[in-house]
Amino acid sequence: MSGLGERWLAAAYAGASWLTLLRPLEGLYRAAVARRAAAYAEGRRTAWQAPVPVIVVGNLTLGGTGKSPLVAWLAAWLAERGYRPGILSRGYGGKSDAYPLWVDEQTPAAQCGDEPRMLADQTGVPVVVDPDRPRGARALLAAGCDILISDDGLQHLALARDLELVVVDGARGFGNGRCLPAGPLREPLSRLASVDGVVVNGEARFAVPAGAFGMTLAPMAWRRLGDGERRGLSPPPFAGPVHAVAGIGRPARFFETLAALGVEVIPHPFADHHAYRAEELAFADGRPLVMTAKDAAKCRGLAPPDSWVLEVEAQPETAFAAWLEARLAALEAAATDTNPRAGTPPVRHQE
Repeated sequence: MSGLGERWLAAAYAGASWLTLLRPLEGLYRAAVARRAAAYAEGRRTAWQAPVPVIVVGNLTLGGTGKSPLVAWLAAWLAERGYRPGILSRGYGGKSDAYPLWVDEQTPAAQCGDEPRMLADQTGVPVVVDPDRPRGARALLAAGCDILISDDGLQHLALARDLELVVVDGARGFGNGRCLPAGPLREPLSRLASVDGVVVNGEARFAVPAGAFGMTLAPMAWRRLGDGERRGLSPPPFAGPVHAVAGIGRPARFFETLAALGVEVIPHPFADHHAYRAEELAFADGRPLVMTAKDAAKCRGLAPPDSWVLEVEAQPETAFAAWLEARLAALEAAATDTNPRAGTPPVRHQE
C-alpha cells in the first residue's frame, strides 16, 4: 500500500469525517459484494468442495490482524493431532510464471509472497500458492494432505469451506464500521453472523462480538538473520538502541512489542508487503537492526548478516482449542455418517 493508501487507512480506522464523501462509492462496493455472494448462494456460480475439511482464516478489514501467526499455530496444532495439514495462499506480493507454486527452501519471497515464505519456514508443512484456490487445493490433496488451511481466504468464495475464522486486531477493531472506500471493511459487519469463529488478537478496545475468542502474539526468541542462530529473549543479543523495520499491516504493534521487551527502538515503518531495497536496511551509525519474521522472509541477502528477527507465536485462549477440537470431531462424524463428498473421513496419522 502506498503512502497515500496508508494515510487513507489510518483515517478509516480513526473515523475521519471527510470519508463521508466516499459513501456513495461504498454503496456501489456493497452492492457488488452482495451480488457476488448471492451468485454463489443461488448456484449461479459454483464453489469447489474438497473431500477433506477446509479451514479458512481471514479478516473483514484491510491491514494486518495477526491471521498468519494463527495459520502457523493451526498447522502445528493439527499436525500434533495426527493430521497432515497443507496451507493454501494466494501469494500476495509474489509473482510466478506458473501455478500451483510449491514453496520449498529455495523459493524466493518475490515469487511466492512474503507470508507463504514465512509460513513455510515456520511450519514445515506443505505450502502452495495459487490465485486459483481450488486448483491449489487439489495440488495439496494430491500430495497427501487431509486437511487444508486457506490463508486470507474469507473473500475467495470459489473454494468451499467447512470452518471460517475471522481474526480481528484488538487495538483497531473494525475502524469506522464502513466498507471500502469509506472505511476499512472488505465486507459488511453483518458477515460476522455467518462465520464460525471470531478471534481477537490482543486486548480489545472495541465492543467484542459475542462468543469471540482471545489470542495473543507472544515473543519467543531472537533469530540471527545471517545464520539462523537462535537466542533467548533475555538478555537480547545486542545492546543499546536498535533500528527496527516493519513492513506489516500495523507496524506500531511490532514497535510496541519491542518496547515491552525493554528494547529501545528507532522505528522505521513501511507499508504492508513492502519490497525492501538494501539501502533501506543500511544505517550509518552501525546500530543493530531488528525486524519481524515476515520482513525477514524478504530481507535475506539484503540486510546486514548480524540483523536479528523477533520470532513470535500465536497463543489462542484454551477455550479456542477446545472449541476447534469439538468442531473437527463433528465434521469427522458427519463425514462418516452422511457426507456425500467422500466415502471416508480424514484419517489421523500417528507418527
